[in-house]
Amino acid sequence: MEVTGVGDKSVEQQNEEQHEEQLKGESALAGVGKYLLHRAKPHLPPWLGVVGTGIAGEGAHLMWADSPWGAAGLTLASVALTGATWWAARGTTAQRRLHSAITVAAGSVWVTAAALSGPISHPVIDLFAMGGPVLALSWNVRMVMRRNTDPVGESSDKGLLEKVGLARTKLGNAKVEPNKVTVPYALPAGEATNDDVSKALPRIASGLDVPTTAVRYRPDPDSARKGEIVIVPNDMLKEVIWYPGPSAPGGSIAEPLVIGVYDDGRELRLTLPQAIHLLVMGVTGSGKTEAALDVMAEVLTRRDVAVWLSDPKRGQDLGEAFGACDWVVTTQDGAAVMIAAFEAVIPARQLWLGSHGYRSWEPAAAKTQDDPAHTCRQDRTACGCPGMPYLIGWFEEAANTLRAVDDDAFTGIAQEARSAGASLVVSMQRASGYQISTDTRASLPSALCMGVDERDAGFALPSEVLDAGANPGAWGNKRPGYCYLVQAGVDEELWSTPSRTFRNNPVTLEWVTREFASVRMAVDEVTATAAASVAGQIYTDRQGPTAAPATEGGPQRAAGTDDDDMTNGEPLVDPEDEGIDPEAELPEATDAPMFGAPAGTTPDDPKAAMEEILRHFEAKGQMVIQTKDVMEHCDKLGRSRPWVAAELGRLGREGRLVPAGGHKYRITPALTNA
Repeated sequence: MEVTGVGDKSVEQQNEEQHEEQLKGESALAGVGKYLLHRAKPHLPPWLGVVGTGIAGEGAHLMWADSPWGAAGLTLASVALTGATWWAARGTTAQRRLHSAITVAAGSVWVTAAALSGPISHPVIDLFAMGGPVLALSWNVRMVMRRNTDPVGESSDKGLLEKVGLARTKLGNAKVEPNKVTVPYALPAGEATNDDVSKALPRIASGLDVPTTAVRYRPDPDSARKGEIVIVPNDMLKEVIWYPGPSAPGGSIAEPLVIGVYDDGRELRLTLPQAIHLLVMGVTGSGKTEAALDVMAEVLTRRDVAVWLSDPKRGQDLGEAFGACDWVVTTQDGAAVMIAAFEAVIPARQLWLGSHGYRSWEPAAAKTQDDPAHTCRQDRTACGCPGMPYLIGWFEEAANTLRAVDDDAFTGIAQEARSAGASLVVSMQRASGYQISTDTRASLPSALCMGVDERDAGFALPSEVLDAGANPGAWGNKRPGYCYLVQAGVDEELWSTPSRTFRNNPVTLEWVTREFASVRMAVDEVTATAAASVAGQIYTDRQGPTAAPATEGGPQRAAGTDDDDMTNGEPLVDPEDEGIDPEAELPEATDAPMFGAPAGTTPDDPKAAMEEILRHFEAKGQMVIQTKDVMEHCDKLGRSRPWVAAELGRLGREGRLVPAGGHKYRITPALTNA
């Protein structure tokens, strides 16, 4: 087999040509001499300076040997040249500045002495013979040491660190990856801390001519002066990536939701049971809606999760997901009721989980409880209870909701929901203290922060993440989809790493709602009962999730059809109402008790009258009322506002009404434990 080389020549032919070139070329001795001269050239300038100084001393002696003015001029020139050297070297290291000044001062003093006494007189010639080589060799040694110890010497990186106020910082060996450089550092002990590195990051970015978000640092948790500086020179997030589809179709909500990519190519993963509660924040145009589409599209493909959605936009962005959610409200009053219901289901879910041996929710809790280790029976045999899905309360544009209720409405929920297998997703443009209480914000341990105003970054991201180089204020609404994710279970180094969510659109939600209807489990009876005890007909009469497509020959429910419209084959009209003509006119009103009150009830019975008024609101599904709403009905009874206020106070003490903020009251459904 023929072995070929470069240019399709055999190895033997190449060897022959090389041997012929060697015979025709220079001798080996000449080649060695050329190599030595090449290696010596960088070290020649100091020696040439010594020779030049000797020639300058001889020339000065010939010109000013007997001139007192020459002596004075040379002395002043020596001082001026030394000072100029010290001033010119101010941008270098302290050692280099001092070395340069000493070298220039020694040379200029020798030239002055040689001009007055003669360059070959003693001890002038002795100083030249001994001092000149010493100074030249000192510069040669400095050059050799700088080459051998470049990571911790005066390299170009060291010069940059000195400019940004981190002089004497020792740099380790850089780790170079595609579009990423990681450099370990060690600050001088007792002189600087990692906080100084944090403050210098914008200046480092300026020195490297990269965006401020391209430079960040990772402090060593075991040291106050060590860490790593990470530089990502090119923005790899500029390219838009469309949502590639479900990352774990039919999987558990406990598996990560893949919603984008980091700037180094890694997947942006959000795990809601680990995140516990999530704050989504970003200014208008920052891509917050598309991030919501990504998260919702992933959630609705999982088998063991139920979603409650509050959407003041009335489906403008997330409307295609309504059919997959267990409960949807679109008004401020409805959101207030949902918050109260969410708070009520927490103890009920905790009780169920605890009775089945779960310290916190896990995917096994969503399955039928056929494991004796998770039974509610005293004899420890499998109970067979239906499972309990994970519950997500999603509050879109939460600032609108919080204006209608207390700004700390989520605080109690956020502090207790984790053990109940429930998470809050709170989305808003600005989580300032004027819109959400600091206690609530502190109870939302995870954040997906899009572009924000530079002054608002601290509302979403922890201070240590901002100190490490995270800067969502640099994006604003100019980089839609760019974000930072802070979440337990994610490496802390990624908290300050920029990422970008997938590009998405509502068509994806429509497809997910339809295709994965058979995968999603319905809400459990425990949660539904607890919610109905607070929300009443607002919850029991909800549309609920769209049913899965029916199997061949089986019943099929159309999207948007209420449960009451389906009778499973039973008559659509009660037998006692069959003879009623739906077209007949209603009889004229009489003095019968108002709102269908029981016989014997009269407007003179204030408690009964108020109860009927509340039942009227319940029948309409209006569970949040104001004093003026009650007055509209009490005018028919001739009751005054003081009477209404007194009755509302009584009902509040009895638990029939619960203050809902803003002079509003939430009705507790009748026949339930207030």
